[in-house]
Amino acid sequence: MREILTNKWFKFAIAAMLYLLWVIWLKNYWWLIGLGVIFDMYITQKVHWAFWKKKDPPGGKQTKLVEWVDAIIFAVIAATFIRMFFIEAYTIPTSSMEKSMLVGDYLFVSKTAYGPKTPNTPLSFPFVHNTMPLTRTSKSYVEWISRPYKRMAGFGKIKNDDIVVFHFPEGDTVALYMQNQSYYQLVRSYGRDRVWSDERSFGKVTHRPVDKRENYIKRCVGIPGDLLEYREGVLYVNGKPQHHYDGFQYNYLVKTTGTINPKALDRMGISNADRQNYAVNQYIFPLTEKMVSEFGTFTNVTETEKLLENADRWNPDIFPSDSRFPWNVDNFGPLTVPAKGTTVKLNMDVLPLYDRIIRVYEGNQLEVKDNVIHINGQAADTYTFKMDYYWMMGDNRHNSADSRYWGFVPEDHIVGKAVFIWLSLDKDKSFPGKIRLGRMFRSIH
Repeated sequence: MREILTNKWFKFAIAAMLYLLWVIWLKNYWWLIGLGVIFDMYITQKVHWAFWKKKDPPGGKQTKLVEWVDAIIFAVIAATFIRMFFIEAYTIPTSSMEKSMLVGDYLFVSKTAYGPKTPNTPLSFPFVHNTMPLTRTSKSYVEWISRPYKRMAGFGKIKNDDIVVFHFPEGDTVALYMQNQSYYQLVRSYGRDRVWSDERSFGKVTHRPVDKRENYIKRCVGIPGDLLEYREGVLYVNGKPQHHYDGFQYNYLVKTTGTINPKALDRMGISNADRQNYAVNQYIFPLTEKMVSEFGTFTNVTETEKLLENADRWNPDIFPSDSRFPWNVDNFGPLTVPAKGTTVKLNMDVLPLYDRIIRVYEGNQLEVKDNVIHINGQAADTYTFKMDYYWMMGDNRHNSADSRYWGFVPEDHIVGKAVFIWLSLDKDKSFPGKIRLGRMFRSIH
């Protein structure tokens, strides 16, 4: 048996079979040329592929330094391959998914759940996303080699209420000193001239390819073809209320006759960042239904009021930021999530909903001349979508930058499905109490 396992032809057969399966999965048969490299590595050995090692070292052993270099190179290649095609680590940076996901949760994202994307920018520094370590602005990738969107086969498709990691849709343009904020929101707030000219405050404004945009995590509440409507903080999907999750939070005004014991807030899981004083003996907290009930048992709490926007109050920051759609954070729609191959009628009244899809996500030239819509130089009164789209929302409904602000998420922005929490750290505490033992090694729903 040992002779078979160490036989060079057996090793070649195993390596070649695994490589062939990967090429079939990739569906790019130019990579079959790699079989020649594998054949030479295991059989003919004409080329010295491991150039950092001596081919015939004295005594048959490499130096310790070479062995370390060899191990590091193998680890980098293996980890990069796994991260690119199978699973990637991700950290929850904000409270937008609380209490379903907590700030400080470390989780694994499955790329095989929906199928991994091949990189748009294949040449990049390993293990970092878009910025070189120890810098604020230096790119970790080069764009002179770029590839179009392609997704390999996965185990399934996105379903309603999946928790999904995706590239930030408005991350095509970014102010480098405010990378986690929408450039378009900054322009609406401060004006384009200031954002571009005030590099001391905003940093240089630059473009990013799809795979190098910031990663977000939200719950997918709308899949292609779904009809969505949000009324008084309740989401309706195809006319039915969305399934309720215990982690859903809304902002509440809590009125008291005195101060609230901080230890009680710690016990309830209200972080320091969420403890907002509104007025004397009045607080604003993001609360789940269970937490609201618990406040009802406090002797010094006189009232808890859910804070909802009136339906007739327009918030210009809400998608599509047009007065023809006077929506706000608690009331929007109805609108249908675009599906690949579906054709919609175009006119000036509905154009704000699809403007970004047509121009940015699907790469067309869009112009309006004398109230006539032109796409790629041709007058158009219909448009057929080239991709599927999704609607993402955070479970912390009043503290989440999500599709309500930047609209639909294209399929080429989807990274993977959040599947497993392997570590959770509470930023408000110190070791060893910082470790949330009850959240470790839990699957995500």
